[in-house]
Amino acid sequence: MPDTSDDLIPATPRKPDWERAMLEKVAMASIREQQANRRWKTFVRMAWLLFFAVLAWMFFQRGAPDAAKMTSPHTAVIEIRGDIADGADSSAANIVPAVKRAFEDAGSRAVVLSINSGGGSPVQAGIINDELIRMKAHYKKPLYAVVGDSCASGAYYIAVAADQIFVDKASLIGSVGVLMDGFGFTGTMEKLGVERRLIAAGSNKGFMDPFSPMSETQRAHAQTMLDQIHQQFIQVVRNGRGTRLKETPEMFSGLVWTGQQAIQMGLADKLGGTDYVAREIVKQERLVDYTQRENVAEKLAKRFGAAVGEGAMRSMQAAPLLR
Repeated sequence: MPDTSDDLIPATPRKPDWERAMLEKVAMASIREQQANRRWKTFVRMAWLLFFAVLAWMFFQRGAPDAAKMTSPHTAVIEIRGDIADGADSSAANIVPAVKRAFEDAGSRAVVLSINSGGGSPVQAGIINDELIRMKAHYKKPLYAVVGDSCASGAYYIAVAADQIFVDKASLIGSVGVLMDGFGFTGTMEKLGVERRLIAAGSNKGFMDPFSPMSETQRAHAQTMLDQIHQQFIQVVRNGRGTRLKETPEMFSGLVWTGQQAIQMGLADKLGGTDYVAREIVKQERLVDYTQRENVAEKLAKRFGAAVGEGAMRSMQAAPLLR
């Protein structure tokens, strides 16, 4: 009788070939996705590294001396435009290094400040004025100021350091005064039923807070500070202009004058622009601009958050201004 025991043992089921192939495809797809993610992360990191490397390179290239400036005689020019304030293009941190490079350059025969500004911080203007006087004496080179539309307050504070000030007959000159401005909302808040909750240690710590009333003592203190800064400004003008000044009671009242009036009063010297000064006074028509400007890297850095809200913060600050 034949042995049929093998026929009674069930055969082991095998996975079809298509199922195995599907599992292999899924596994390979997962591996490829992980590899792609790693490559993408590496690419992004390298891109950011390259970006910051370029940013740093461009930042340190700011104000790099041009070899051409050292080779031939020329008239050095530095522009002073807009607000004179910390962090602005016309801050002491930008103007002083530019002027220093211009004075140091062996090819520069004179330094010209091309000014078109309504003023700004007395501190920034004072730093620039002091450094201009120091460098002028150290390098023994003439310094001239050429005024465009305006040279008022802090800008004039800077200009009086020059040996001569050149203006257009319609330029606005002067405004030798100081102000501290702000707003008071106390009456409005009372009408709206808004309560100001200011907690401070020190009876005058909330001084100049726009939402709190100002006492007469605080007002007198502010006026004393402004009067002192005003006297400092007047003394700088007297030192810079010397016997050329024809002082009148209105000269230091904060009024502005046309360029033609300024010459008559001794606040300025002659009519003329930058080209005229280079050609007729310095005798070097070639102009070389030493102005230290914000480069692309710094603009990008500010966009990434350094200057976000800066304008709003400035609008809330109360500080003396020469304008």
